[in-house]
Amino acid sequence: MKFTRNTHGILFVVSAPSGGGKTSLCKEVIRRLPNFEHGISYTTRQRRANEVDGRDYHFVSEEKFMEMVDNDEFVEYAYVHGNYYGTSMTSIADTLSKGKHLLIDIDVQGAQQIEDRYGDEGVFIFILPPSFDLLRERLTDRQTDNVDEIERRLQKAEEEIAHYHDYDYVIINDDFYEAVKELEAIILAEQCLPRRICMLNDAGEDCSCDDDEM
Repeated sequence: MKFTRNTHGILFVVSAPSGGGKTSLCKEVIRRLPNFEHGISYTTRQRRANEVDGRDYHFVSEEKFMEMVDNDEFVEYAYVHGNYYGTSMTSIADTLSKGKHLLIDIDVQGAQQIEDRYGDEGVFIFILPPSFDLLRERLTDRQTDNVDEIERRLQKAEEEIAHYHDYDYVIINDDFYEAVKELEAIILAEQCLPRRICMLNDAGEDCSCDDDEM
């Protein structure tokens, strides 16, 4: 008998309150690890000065977004902070079927919808800020929102943080590079779970695992 890792990709879902650092963490981990793609969401919000369409988000009009909703193109979508955000169902299926792992950073609403659809197929990770004071400081320092918007985001953060215990793993982002190492460790450990290992017979045929169970 021979053993190999399953060739199907793994779906990693990362959530955090606004300003929690989830996008920066995901991008750094993808830079370090091979065979990974970063899921790019669709959104109706305005593009910020440092953002690039197709790299940070797919920026679309509300009309186009609702057309995609009507066509059942999203595995999840939500209305957050006055704008719509959604994750393409096709992009997830295409990436995982190619054997690539997918790292998606989305809000709690979106993560719950993905869990409803994918169940144990996904790995769910929550990023906690060390304190609300530091979260407020981060939101203020990035200078992308006015005072009222920051207060709305902090109120939403309190609601989202209440769900951290629903996730498989929790990381406290008090030091960026320590948090990166913890996220990287979770990803590597998940790839080594027994259910992700295939046993091959002498002819090289898979006799132990089923991609539908991954």
